[in-house]
Amino acid sequence: MIGYRINAAKGFYFDSARVVNATSRAERKVLSRFGAFVRRGARSSIRKRKAVSEPGRPPSSHAGLLKKSIFFAYEPTKQSVVIGPARLNKTTGDALPALEYGGRTKIVSRNRRQQQTVRTVSIQSRPFMGPTFEREKPKLPAMWAGSVK
Repeated sequence: MIGYRINAAKGFYFDSARVVNATSRAERKVLSRFGAFVRRGARSSIRKRKAVSEPGRPPSSHAGLLKKSIFFAYEPTKQSVVIGPARLNKTTGDALPALEYGGRTKIVSRNRRQQQTVRTVSIQSRPFMGPTFEREKPKLPAMWAGSVK
């Protein structure tokens, strides 16, 4: 039985180290599974197409990079899971939050002579992580049921 040991000399006592270890393993497993579900839901909400998505709807992925850049990772120091798109390069720093929440970002483009032009554009929100997280959040308590063994 996890968490308890029977010792004839000392009787029945609580073994906190075993309980903490079992809880830590269960926590990693449950939060990682939750992260995987949210990642899968976010990826499936993004359609790969040429058309631009409507504001308020998940963004379109024209090259497929946005879908492939969504990851999750368990954070042991904070005992949490981090889920979201990874920054692909220097220029996507402002673009990812602008897609989720709306805002301004810079677009860098090059012409045939490799001359750069930078312009600032305003993007209306096209949330894909927040709605997926909220959709999966009610399933989290059921994932915890019976996880600590």
